[in-house]
Amino acid sequence: MEANLDDQTGEGLGYVMPQLLAAGAYDVYFTPIQMKKDRPAVKLSVLGNPLAKTALTKLILAETSTIGVRYQTWQRAIMQRHFETVQTPYGAVQLKVATYDDIEKKTPEFDDCAQLAHKNQVPLMTVYQAALAAAGQLAKGE
Repeated sequence: MEANLDDQTGEGLGYVMPQLLAAGAYDVYFTPIQMKKDRPAVKLSVLGNPLAKTALTKLILAETSTIGVRYQTWQRAIMQRHFETVQTPYGAVQLKVATYDDIEKKTPEFDDCAQLAHKNQVPLMTVYQAALAAAGQLAKGE
């Protein structure tokens, strides 16, 4: 779903984003664009479940300055996800594990790493890299 907004405040954009996410949008983002008469504007893009189309449309029309919403239908492939917990010298960190056929990605949860970095007074990347190292050990079965 998309709408071009040439008369919407930044505060209004910040207000509508969490509402759209709470209403079932998978993702919401803003792109700077130029509209007629060389007016700077923002394109609102909302990715969501087709079953939420009506609710998301109503929210966009009610909470933004647009008077119309465009639709496109896309197909997508989704990696299956689950969580694992690894132990680091700084504490436990959850890893998001995403798989698709023979592809696997492990990503430390940012909030866990940030909390432990603050608690242990070490750089965020130190905790993040420790979690990745622990994930490597987990993969080897050690």
